[in-house]
Amino acid sequence: MYNESFKKHSFEDVKAWQLAKNFRKNIYFVSKYFPKEELYCLTSQIRRAAISIHSNIAEGYGRYNFQENIQFCRIARGSINEVLDQLYVALDTDYITKEEFNNLYNEGREVELVINGYIGFLKRQKEK
Repeated sequence: MYNESFKKHSFEDVKAWQLAKNFRKNIYFVSKYFPKEELYCLTSQIRRAAISIHSNIAEGYGRYNFQENIQFCRIARGSINEVLDQLYVALDTDYITKEEFNNLYNEGREVELVINGYIGFLKRQKEK
């Protein structure tokens, strides 16, 4: 664990990162029940895409450049849509229930909206 006294402002403070991290945890939870034959296919793919969301937000933050941060947020947004598409695969193959699909889909869209807001914030900061 990190020393709290060193933390001033960091990617952990970004609401989009916090929501994306929680979304990834939920994706990991449901994907651990996918069939074993999916371990190197859908399970691996959906988990990598889910990790990509908050990892790209963190990497963009660490660039200390508004334009680069925005670009990494756009990549994170693309990864959200990749996960959402993969949720359709999980639903279509009965790996998740309709209720699980709806909850995760809505959570993913919420993360996307917050990332869009963060991108808007970064654009405004860049213009100052």
